[in-house]
Amino acid sequence: MRFYLGVTDNSWFSYLSRISPDDVNFWQPGGATNFKALTAGEPFLFKLKSPLNAIGGIGFFSSHTFLPINMAWEIFGNKNGCDSFMQFRQMILQLRRDKAEINPSIGCIVLTSPIFFQPEDWIEISDSWNKNIVQGKSYDTEEASGRHIWERVERLLPKCQAGNIMAGEENSLILDEPGSPQYGKPFLQKPRLGQGAFRVLVTDAYKRKCSASGEKTLPVLEAAHIRPFAMAGPHALSNGILLRSDIHKLFDTGYITITPELKVEVSKRIKEEFENGREYYQYHGKDFLYLPDNPRNKPDERFIEWHNTNVYKG
Repeated sequence: MRFYLGVTDNSWFSYLSRISPDDVNFWQPGGATNFKALTAGEPFLFKLKSPLNAIGGIGFFSSHTFLPINMAWEIFGNKNGCDSFMQFRQMILQLRRDKAEINPSIGCIVLTSPIFFQPEDWIEISDSWNKNIVQGKSYDTEEASGRHIWERVERLLPKCQAGNIMAGEENSLILDEPGSPQYGKPFLQKPRLGQGAFRVLVTDAYKRKCSASGEKTLPVLEAAHIRPFAMAGPHALSNGILLRSDIHKLFDTGYITITPELKVEVSKRIKEEFENGREYYQYHGKDFLYLPDNPRNKPDERFIEWHNTNVYKG
């Protein structure tokens, strides 16, 4: 099994450990290099900087993307590791050479279902860790060094799982039952996506273009749930679609829907109720222009049917 040990800002870690978010943005101030060390669901360990020099927690890789800092704040808010956008911007600019740039793009490593260990459970890093490592290092449990680290993390997982259950929270870590051939070796279930991870995945899966109109101005694009999260709709790509903000609002209020054939349907009630709608009727009956390449990530018929039955005004 692969995992990554990422060098973690201590103040970022301390702040997030107090608010226990569903996902976090492990941001990179430079915003120039793709993060390719992990695939979705693989563990990302938090290596705290000197003088702590310890593993303080774990998250699960969802995706990597590049976002202007205002969009990163809009999507993740304080899950970026601070209280305000001004503080967030200052944290980034002090680490960049081009400090005069108003809204630079940054790298965003999106981690879901983070777990923050209690200080007494922090895992000390051995002398083998090279102090010149700036960003992090990949490991494999098939190798001695990776196996040694993961075994120590593994011993903490039952305690973390029990703590989350007592707090009424789900955990993405499942332990094998005693007696099974792999007893004592935790395996990782696909972690639940948080709201921020969902928005990033939908935005990138739709190639940053409104599925209905083709609009590609990023600040006005929004990840819409087909079946709302508040009504048992999951944070899943198959329950999402990227829409321009005004079309999103009409979709959520039932004036626009998606058909099982993945076409746009616009309600006649826009004209009846608002004596307008020319902008939107041009899309009626047309195929959605942009959809995810992976068929499994396209809108699921079950969610489409729910939206048409429960939301669309017809």
